[in-house]
Amino acid sequence: MNKEAVLNNIQLAQQGDEAAKELIVKNNLGLVWSIVHRFKNNYYDKEDLFQIGCIGLMKAINNFDVHYGVQFSTYAVPIIMGEIKRYFRDDGTIKVSRSLKELNIKINKAKEKLITLYGYEPTVQEIAKELEVDVMDVVEAIDASYYPTSLSEPI
Repeated sequence: MNKEAVLNNIQLAQQGDEAAKELIVKNNLGLVWSIVHRFKNNYYDKEDLFQIGCIGLMKAINNFDVHYGVQFSTYAVPIIMGEIKRYFRDDGTIKVSRSLKELNIKINKAKEKLITLYGYEPTVQEIAKELEVDVMDVVEAIDASYYPTSLSEPI
């Protein structure tokens, strides 16, 4: 489908034409799969991520401004990726705040840096000092990063 046809179908889809919306979705399923394959995570089922990506694609179709002068795929990719990342952030048995998840990412980076620098696994105090945060914040972020184990799981 050429650029003009894509823009025309997007306008029709935004006006409620389900056939046009379906055509755009079908023509962009490969785009969604290519984004899903970027996330190498065995914890989540690829089919689930594909469904979430399709939700992002639908949002991109509904919110795309045809007057931007950019390709639809240029607009759609960050929307689809954002939807998948939101799913990662919001999914979970126990809800963990975004700030704790972000701190945990910083902790992992600091830990790698300190291991490279000193040649041993750093203590919580060393990580806290490196990040200039409270030791208890580091402990809380590390604890929040573990997946819970089912009570019915054998020991």
